[in-house]
Amino acid sequence: MLRNLVVALLHSTGHGALAETARLLTSEIVTNVYLHTKVPAIHVEVIVAPQQVHVSVRDNEPRCQAMPPEVSDGEGGLGLFLVEEYADAWGITHYGGMTPTGKAVWFRLVEGGKAAS
Repeated sequence: MLRNLVVALLHSTGHGALAETARLLTSEIVTNVYLHTKVPAIHVEVIVAPQQVHVSVRDNEPRCQAMPPEVSDGEGGLGLFLVEEYADAWGITHYGGMTPTGKAVWFRLVEGGKAAS
């Protein structure tokens, strides 16, 4: 599974403290793509730097699902709230100019940052 590949990469590059948070957030973003789009493929990029890790999940669906204003007690709806809670930074990048052709949801984890607490 993709999230396990991210975890293995982080452990092998000395970012083991960020691995479980990266697993959770990667899983949440990929699940959102699966649930809210009909794209046949996604592109995941992991950038490992000395003190941080950047993960980006890109798809060819230009529209974004808005963050729900409130989270119910039921299952689902927590993905972006978890990203907000545990990532040191996150965002959405649109591709294709004035007529977007896709987007990437990304997050950054920093050694000693939110993920470490």
